[in-house]
Amino acid sequence: MKKIALIIDDDQNNLLLEKDLLEVAGFEVFVAENASSGIALAIQEMPDIIIMDMRLPDMRGSEAAKILLKKKETQHIPIVFVTASVLAEGIEEINAIPNTSFIGKPINTRTFARDVLQCIR
Repeated sequence: MKKIALIIDDDQNNLLLEKDLLEVAGFEVFVAENASSGIALAIQEMPDIIIMDMRLPDMRGSEAAKILLKKKETQHIPIVFVTASVLAEGIEEINAIPNTSFIGKPINTRTFARDVLQCIR
C-alpha cells in the first residue's frame, strides 16, 4: 500500500521538488500552499505524514501543527518541518511540539524521501 504524504509549503519550487522526490519514491502526494488549506486536507485525506514549512502565509507551521495535534483525527500524524530556520530557537520551537521532527533546507535530494519515510512510525 502506498504511503500518503501531505506537503504544505507556499514556495512553488520547494513544493514541486519535494512532491517529485516523494512520488518517485512511491508516495501518493497531496499539496497545500497555506496552513488553513493544509489542515483541511489533512483531515480529508488522513496522510501518513505531513511535510510542512515553518513560515506560511496565513500562520506559522508550528501553530498549524498545534491545531492538528488537538484534533482527534489528525493527532497521530507525524509532522516533518522542512525549514531553513534551524537556529537554536527554531529547533527548540519544533522540539516543543510532540510527534514532530525537521529537515533543514536546502534539502538533500538524494536522501529526502528516505528521511521522510524514517519519520513515519
